[in-house]
Amino acid sequence: MKEWKLTDWLPTTKKEVELKGWNELDVILFSGDAYVDHPSFGAAVIGRILEAEGYKVAIVPQPNWRDDLRDFKKLGKPRLFFGVSAGCMDSMVNKYTANKRLRSEDAYTPDGCNDMRPDYPTIAYTRILKEIYPDVPVIAGSIEASMRRLTHYDY
Repeated sequence: MKEWKLTDWLPTTKKEVELKGWNELDVILFSGDAYVDHPSFGAAVIGRILEAEGYKVAIVPQPNWRDDLRDFKKLGKPRLFFGVSAGCMDSMVNKYTANKRLRSEDAYTPDGCNDMRPDYPTIAYTRILKEIYPDVPVIAGSIEASMRRLTHYDY
C-alpha cells in the first residue's frame, strides 16, 4: 500500500507551500468547495493540469469571507493570477431549495455545514481579491461563472 505524504497534494497553507520548497506561487485557486483531490472537483482538476505544466499552484478551499479576510491573504500574491470557482454546483442551488428555503446541509463541505460559502461566491471572492490585490488578474470559472453570464433562474 502506498504511503502518502503531505506534499503529494496541492498546498492549501503557507507551511505546505514551504514543504514543497516553493518561495512563490504562480497561481492561487479559490474554491467554494472543500479541497478534494478528485476529478469530479474542478478546482483540483485545474490545479493538477497547471501543476503538470510546471506551474506552482495552491488552493484555498472555502475561504472565510466574514472576518479579517486572512484566508485571502495567507498565501500572498501569485505571480500570474488568481482563479475563482464557486464549486461543483451553482451556489444558489447548493444553498437554497426551490422554495427559497436554506438547505440544512452542504454536500461539498466537511460535516455538511451549510454556512461555509456566501451567496454567489464567485462574485464575493473576486470582489475581495480585487480590493486586496487590485493589480492581480482574477480568472472566474465553474458552473456559476458560466450561468451568471445570462439572467436565468435567480430570485
